[in-house]
Amino acid sequence: MKIYSLKSALVFLCVLLTFSAAVVTLAFAADAPPDRQIAVTIDDLPAGAASSMSAAAITEMNAKILAALRQAKVPAVGFVNERKLYYNWDEVNERIKALNMWLDAGFDLGNHTFGHTSLNLMGLKEFEDSVIKGESVLPLLLAQHNKKLRYFRHPYLDTGRDLQTRREAEAFLVARGYRIAPVTMDAWDWNFAGVYDDAKKRGDTALLQEVASSYLAYHAAVFAYEEKLSKDLLGYEPKQILLLHANNLEADHIAELLEMIRKRGYRFITLDDALSDDAYGMPDTFVGEEGTGWIEHWAITRGQPPRGAPVFPPAIEERAKALRQPQP
Repeated sequence: MKIYSLKSALVFLCVLLTFSAAVVTLAFAADAPPDRQIAVTIDDLPAGAASSMSAAAITEMNAKILAALRQAKVPAVGFVNERKLYYNWDEVNERIKALNMWLDAGFDLGNHTFGHTSLNLMGLKEFEDSVIKGESVLPLLLAQHNKKLRYFRHPYLDTGRDLQTRREAEAFLVARGYRIAPVTMDAWDWNFAGVYDDAKKRGDTALLQEVASSYLAYHAAVFAYEEKLSKDLLGYEPKQILLLHANNLEADHIAELLEMIRKRGYRFITLDDALSDDAYGMPDTFVGEEGTGWIEHWAITRGQPPRGAPVFPPAIEERAKALRQPQP
């Protein structure tokens, strides 16, 4: 009887220890931070404001962005509008060299159409023509670095106003060997950039600091929103893809942004790695007058339109709109 009791006690103790370990493991898993990963993409190369910048300024801006990326050991893909190479015929070669800097530094380049052409506004035929026209210089540069043109990014994230147009555009891009680069994180840095450039031109240091602080704060708000939205929608946070643009604001402050993202627990990965996430193969029937991010695509496809997105800073928006108005 004593032996039986001892055996029973040992069995009970083993069961209790196993149960306790399982509880601890589950508690730890619940408290463990998510495995956050993100790919960085930068649109509108060689410069968003290429029409108003000299080739020397464009070269300097790209050099600063690339130095920050390399210093932080962050892989990235830049998306090119080849029309921006030709605003000044005397500077074409130097502007092309600015693109080559990306490849020399070990980064990749993709097509963003020749003239930043919206599929929604211009229609399928003009969109397709602009994609093809955007393949004049890029394949040559990539070939010199033993690379091929693989990625495409929709200007304005406009993927089509109706599903037939969207699917025809996608089939066209796939037939030309492209993989479409989605976006899940977009804090409209381009809308800060014009205000930043204007403040820089006028030497308004107070406004420069205000814009930079607002740009970082809004990115933090967008990240928090998209992280929660993706977890609520998918049950986890997918490998995210960040959209930035080639501008002076990024040149001056991208290092701070990357550090902020790292402090949120993110590891920086390649675009290929991000696209391996199963989320990017989910059903996506989003169409609309204006483009949006892919987490919103998935939510709308499921009949769950998202709400509560952070509001773009009103003071910056007001200044940006004023700058976009035709000047007398």
